[in-house]
Amino acid sequence: MSPEADSSGERKSEYTSEDSSEAKFDNLLSFLKDSGSAVLAFSGGVDSTFLLKAMQCSGMRFVAATAVSPTMPEADYLRALSLVHDAGAEHLVIRTDELANEKFVRNAPDRCFHCKDELFGKLKEIAAERKLLHLFDGTNADDLSDYRPGRKAADLHGVRSPLAECGFTKQHIRSMSQRLGLSTWDQPSSPCLSSRFPYGQRITTDSLRRVEAAEEYLKSLGLRLVRVRDHGDTARIEVPDDEMAVIMEPGTRLLVTKRLKLLGYSFIALDLEGYKTGSMNRVLESRKS
Repeated sequence: MSPEADSSGERKSEYTSEDSSEAKFDNLLSFLKDSGSAVLAFSGGVDSTFLLKAMQCSGMRFVAATAVSPTMPEADYLRALSLVHDAGAEHLVIRTDELANEKFVRNAPDRCFHCKDELFGKLKEIAAERKLLHLFDGTNADDLSDYRPGRKAADLHGVRSPLAECGFTKQHIRSMSQRLGLSTWDQPSSPCLSSRFPYGQRITTDSLRRVEAAEEYLKSLGLRLVRVRDHGDTARIEVPDDEMAVIMEPGTRLLVTKRLKLLGYSFIALDLEGYKTGSMNRVLESRKS
């Protein structure tokens, strides 16, 4: 399998070192084939897209299911639809309504549990109706070291995580995705919009839409990886170090300030530490110390 190239033939990946990815992939295929059948929680991200491809390669019986709610950016939903359509896999779209759950809306540190509890409960019903043996998600080995209360919901509902169980890190997944020709191999991560709010700040439909609009605008300026952390009247923008110069260019800075104020923010801040995955979890770490 050769790396995917762009139209110029010059596209390269940072994930090209020789490693155990292909051996792991063979083990993954055996794992999936032995599993027989499953419902896959499919978000259209790097991990679940790779797992979908592996499930197809294994020949196992499965259906992909995508949960749609106000916490999912529309762009992510449309991408998931396109990816499954291009793959030719069976796809179900289900609706979840976590904003009707006060335990989710109040945004305590266990917020993700309540979202995943609803999701996996619905996927379990699909599995029972279709006589599918397992529920799969795209959790990878790196995820196991992060604070993820959604894992408790996965355990509660008996969800299996083939990528984590077979030792796939994010780097393995990107490397093999590129070799398999998957367009998602270098796609930035895109967690649900509720991750943009500090714990304790209530989550509403309006606030979710505001964050989504702010991030979509920033991406339209050429920023590939961006987070707008919503601190009430303040938007705290996180971008990687090498993209800070884009925002700090005087003309762009004024445009960003104007647009985000039109969305309802009074103050616009650029986080000088840059993009940090799971940055809202820092408050949890400080409570432990």
